[in-house]
Amino acid sequence: MAEITAALVKDLREKTGAGMMDCKKALGETAGDLDAAVDWLRKKGLSAAAKKAGRVAAEGLVALALEGNTGAVIELNSETDFVARNTQFQGIAAGIAKAALKVGDDVAALEAAAFPGGAGNVKEAITNAIATIGENMSLRRAKRLTVEGGRVVGYVHSALAEGLGKLGVLVALKSTAPAEAVDALGKQLAMHIAAANPQSLSVADLDPAAVERERQVLTDQAAGSGKPAEIIAKMVEGRVRKFYQEVVLLEQTFVIDGETQVGKAIEKAAKAAGAPIELVGFVRFQLGEGIEKKSEDFAAEVAKITS
Repeated sequence: MAEITAALVKDLREKTGAGMMDCKKALGETAGDLDAAVDWLRKKGLSAAAKKAGRVAAEGLVALALEGNTGAVIELNSETDFVARNTQFQGIAAGIAKAALKVGDDVAALEAAAFPGGAGNVKEAITNAIATIGENMSLRRAKRLTVEGGRVVGYVHSALAEGLGKLGVLVALKSTAPAEAVDALGKQLAMHIAAANPQSLSVADLDPAAVERERQVLTDQAAGSGKPAEIIAKMVEGRVRKFYQEVVLLEQTFVIDGETQVGKAIEKAAKAAGAPIELVGFVRFQLGEGIEKKSEDFAAEVAKITS
């Protein structure tokens, strides 16, 4: 059994938003297993963890680059948001995204790649920027999408400059339809993905363990209704379908019109374009997702300085 430390309770509170005593009890009931404690709180109706996004705290930029049927997106972190508006930092981020078009997803390989239009490699370009700007920076991640016989379309939400912002999306569409039609649909799909944040492209792409975990939580919740087993089974299946509609891209309701299923919207666009259109992949990078900034107690800092 894991020790129920204050840090573990704090971690559970940040993940679920539940009260301290509820978190402590949940960890005690689950032998200190953090994931099991999250589920325990959900079953008791004390947490909305499945819908609660991770705290976004890191600063910097997400950068997109497109070339033919290939697109790349990278995340370059900095210590403060102020640096994201620095033109040198923006140039570094844009250059790294262009390099990723050729190198791909591996961060180490990308850091060793030649920096476009400059002397040295990507790592050296970042190091030079650190020395010039005076703030630590790091290349966190990269992703490249390419599609044969189709188009890769990019979208940056609330862009600070072309291809630069805090949230970037790439969409890969396979089709022989006119490029204008494919690009128009791709832009709408990318905007949808930015807003809806799907976990997977299709039901088949979902992690089976995640689906089973969700099914178990729903089953435990329904069991408290006191209804017959066959009714509970139907209730669970209905809720699982709703879960798919929330997290699977092709099952979600298209934000563009608020009523059409995304899969049906693609079929409609393909019919209008006169050729099949297949959505084969997508990438969504939101700045700092999954990273937590160190919390600061200003009063404590002042007390420390004046003591």
